[in-house]
This record gives sequence, structure tokens and C-alpha cells, in this order.
Amino acid sequence: MLSGLGQQAIIGMLSHIIFIIITWQILQVIKLDPLLKKGRVFESRLLLIFLTITIGTTVSNFFLDFIQWSQQMTYLFK
Repeated sequence: MLSGLGQQAIIGMLSHIIFIIITWQILQVIKLDPLLKKGRVFESRLLLIFLTITIGTTVSNFFLDFIQWSQQMTYLFK
């Protein structure tokens, strides 16, 4: 039981990190400069970091939930 929880924790952490990295790469391609004020470099980078974490974590949670739900569907047929 405890090793299963540890495995879920590692999978969840890796999933979040992977999706945050993917999101960061995608947001680097998008030109957000016209939407931001000039001379506010720190705030712009901080916003980009927060957007990356928010989007990456949300997508990761979706995939982790989907995997969990698909595993729980076996209980419908018992």
C-alpha cells in the first residue's frame, strides 16, 4: 500500500515537471511582447513562469485524473 502511494507520488511529480517543461517550450514560441508593458522585464518573466506552472499543472492533472479514471472503470464490471 505505502509503496503504491510512493509510486503515485513520483509519477505525479514527474508528470507535472514534464508538462511544465513542455508548456515552457510552447510559451517561448508565442510572441507575448506586444501584450506586455515595455521596461517591465521582471514582471513579464514572472508572469510567464506563473502561466507556465498553471497551464502545465492543469494539463498534468487532467492526464493523471484520466489515467486514474480509466483504471477505476474496471470496477464497473466486477
